[in-house]
Amino acid sequence: MTVRLTLVCAAASTEHDVRFGADTPLDERALREARATAGALPTAGARYTAPSQRCRQTARALGWDTSAVEPALRDMDMGGWRGRTLDEVAADDGAGLAAWMSDPEAAPHGGESVARLCHRLAAWLDDLPTDTGRVLAVVEQAVARAAVVHALGAPQRSFWRVDVPPLSACRLTGRNGRWNLRMGAVAGAANEADVDA
Repeated sequence: MTVRLTLVCAAASTEHDVRFGADTPLDERALREARATAGALPTAGARYTAPSQRCRQTARALGWDTSAVEPALRDMDMGGWRGRTLDEVAADDGAGLAAWMSDPEAAPHGGESVARLCHRLAAWLDDLPTDTGRVLAVVEQAVARAAVVHALGAPQRSFWRVDVPPLSACRLTGRNGRWNLRMGAVAGAANEADVDA
């Protein structure tokens, strides 16, 4: 049987500065945008959300009365950079930032490396039972990137080459340890024909 997984990137607020690992609440505009996409998602037998406030708020805005909080879908641990802006980190630790952006094993912030995130997501994906059927999950951008890297068997250094806008959908189908990828907007996810892996 084929697992059909749709990862929905959480909505993003414009009222707050973008900060590493910050779990800021969604503003009304972000919630409105999430509500507008709710009807475009496929039905699913299982729904998951990452533990962050913004992922849980996005799931509620999508109309999910129930969804399981899945710790394996949590955002990357940003260690000492948590709560800081990109400009602040670049000014204080430019060499560390450059290493982190170019070397998947680097974790100059003392948190989780890109490689560790990719391994964590690969393990979660590959542990989904083959009889899972359709699955929806609201996740952070980094988690969606890691899923794409794994599905394609791409080198981990390609992690930063995957653009994942808020409320975009990443659709994966998997069977027998093999994953296929179908990218598209949430609005198109419900209308796409099913393709077995």
